[in-house]
Amino acid sequence: MSRSRVSNAFRLIVNRGRSYLTLPCATRFTRRTEAVRDLTGKLYPCVQQRYSTMSVDTTLYTLPNSQPVVALECDTAFKSLTQKEKLYAHYLSQAAWNGGLIVLIQTSPESPLIFVLLHKIYLAESIDELKNAALSASVTEDEFTAFLVYTCGVLSNAGNYKSMGDTKIIPNFSKKSFETIIKASKAYKTNPKEIQDIWDNISNAMYSLDGKLKVLGMGDKGITTYFSANCTKEDADKVNAFMQHKGLESYNARCFKTTNGNVDMYEIKLASMETSEDSAVTLSEETYENANFKITRGDYSKLMVPVVENLKKAREYASNQIEKDMLDKYIDHFRTGSLDDHKNGSRLWIRDKGPTIETYIGFIETYRDPAGQRGEFEGFVAMVNKQMSEKFATLVTRAEEFIPKLPWNKDFEKDTFLRPDFTSLDVLTFAGSGIPSGINIPNYDEIRQSEGFKNVSLGNVIFAHMKDTQAIPFLSEADQELMRKYRIISFEVQVGLHELLGHGTGKLFKQTGPDTYNFDRDNVKNPLTNGKIDKFFLKGETYDSKFGPLGSSYEECRAEAVGLYLSLDKEVLKIFGYEGQEAENIIYVNWLSLLWGAFAKTFEMYQPATQTWSQAHSQARYVLLRVCLVAGQDFVNVVETEGGKNLLMTVDRSKIYTVGKKAIGDFLLKLQVYKSMGDVESATEMYGRYSEVPESGPHPWGRWRDLILSRKEPRKIFVQSNTFVDGSNNVILKNYESTFTGLIQSWIDRFPSSDVSQTLIELWNKDKHYFKHY
Repeated sequence: MSRSRVSNAFRLIVNRGRSYLTLPCATRFTRRTEAVRDLTGKLYPCVQQRYSTMSVDTTLYTLPNSQPVVALECDTAFKSLTQKEKLYAHYLSQAAWNGGLIVLIQTSPESPLIFVLLHKIYLAESIDELKNAALSASVTEDEFTAFLVYTCGVLSNAGNYKSMGDTKIIPNFSKKSFETIIKASKAYKTNPKEIQDIWDNISNAMYSLDGKLKVLGMGDKGITTYFSANCTKEDADKVNAFMQHKGLESYNARCFKTTNGNVDMYEIKLASMETSEDSAVTLSEETYENANFKITRGDYSKLMVPVVENLKKAREYASNQIEKDMLDKYIDHFRTGSLDDHKNGSRLWIRDKGPTIETYIGFIETYRDPAGQRGEFEGFVAMVNKQMSEKFATLVTRAEEFIPKLPWNKDFEKDTFLRPDFTSLDVLTFAGSGIPSGINIPNYDEIRQSEGFKNVSLGNVIFAHMKDTQAIPFLSEADQELMRKYRIISFEVQVGLHELLGHGTGKLFKQTGPDTYNFDRDNVKNPLTNGKIDKFFLKGETYDSKFGPLGSSYEECRAEAVGLYLSLDKEVLKIFGYEGQEAENIIYVNWLSLLWGAFAKTFEMYQPATQTWSQAHSQARYVLLRVCLVAGQDFVNVVETEGGKNLLMTVDRSKIYTVGKKAIGDFLLKLQVYKSMGDVESATEMYGRYSEVPESGPHPWGRWRDLILSRKEPRKIFVQSNTFVDGSNNVILKNYESTFTGLIQSWIDRFPSSDVSQTLIELWNKDKHYFKHY
């Protein structure tokens, strides 16, 4: 398979995915080499980082003591469920939370042990007891608060890298004080050798911002655990080519490379409970393109056991046969590692229309795999908000009325619009590295293109994320007031259009046989050149395999552009209940909010040293801002104020229907044409230009970056509820305070046994030699 070259002006984003995510003393580390003891007592050499003096700006890598924490309210929706539905939701949640621990392993080499250390400390005594012990050991109040904040960051991001931006999270206080808290804890006093071993293995990695450790990536771009540390982009390409050659996909896989002489061996390891060979799933050693490959299974095996057990229990309370069959397929998938089972479960999930409890679980989004192929584990359980869902259902019903208004002709649209289920949900459980505001799934091309998909908008997430907004920098007072009043409403409209008519539209031109295609090669014209279609997806190629790391941000940009473009249609606003001046204000705020967020909320995700973007949605929104700025005619502008100490963004609302619509429409047409044809080269060149961050000119974003970051607010962390079954088989919902203590307690209640930590230690010991180069 051909792979396009990457412009060094931007990073081709980690992967595609379909989640619609909402926007959110310097130190130097010197290197020394020494031996470190692992948890089995064995010594091995590794590179360590010693905490030292000043040079790297750590403000982008720490969470402040003022970190906002908000509760994800779901009381009302949960109480409306029947007892059977509550039991169904409970066991699905247990499967999701237990599977969510896999993300720790998928995030970084040290993340599992960081979780283990914190879990053991908080499990041994209350936070008040720990605090008293720490303060008695001369730790300050601020340092102990920073310890709690770091804990919350690791728990809510499922590791020590941020889910938005993939940048590292380090403690916001010294390593010495961190160690003092550990040694003051009851866990340490009870078992000092075990806790000391854990600390010795992770303390330097926790604090290090050396080189590529700042961000997730591959090779010299960052770190990843989807591939062993000795893998490069070239290795990822080889593995991708082999998987495509075999007609396989990598959603539930990781890759470990070993070398024997001059021959590389790539072990592609599937996630599954079972570990034995099975010719239907695994593959004995095979040579392909001067390298050896084998497919094994059993990755995360012990963590798969409670996932399977709880899905079996949930099945007893399913409301219909489709749900039971769906769960059977998911159980088979997690048990055997067969991706076909998950695909078939997803097919059944699509057919389960309008359930009271909505759920999806598996290796879903590929945002964090540097090669854009491997999915991060994710599981959610939510209750349907019937009132808001009715509006989305109407949007689905009338979708075919709006699709022809998009800037491409019918040749570039799916032959039949597959009407999805589209619901607004109140989340009970969302296990993974972060919680989106909306989702369009499944991500499997053969299902999305010809069988269908589902859209969900996570209403309580949107409300929790956007409520209590104070000062909004870089806008006039009048625009700030409009944002406070209409931002949540406009975002619900944008999410609806983004998911349904963004991700849900557009055709991929494919070769289906030696001389057959899913489009008329003789008559379909390229609207950009008026020539014939000369590029298309070859048989076996998918959007993920063709567009690779570029695909994630590119697809999110296309969906965002659809949202902006169709939000101008007054009939769309009527569906949501808005007309007249209120509708005009919502349209204006939708454009204003996205374009403002495209710089005010994104530059934390841009790495100047490597000129790369580390988050798909952030890059996508920045690209759309650049498109609107290039359109000129004073439609959108950003200027320096207060002698260069501030910025002001303006959007001429009178030009949204003219200049704005044309600029976004023309750009959206190019996005779709290049996607339909699989024209990665043209897509890369165009997207790369708009992704650049200039240091000079009318909009010197590179120079403005520090100013913008000085006004950023921390992204909110969500506290999620837990469910418990009492002796009478009644399900109890337990809520927690919107505090650091409340969030930590929710996790201790979620995992009250030390068995979880022991499992993670065992899995870490199995993997550690693949990542010791980090």
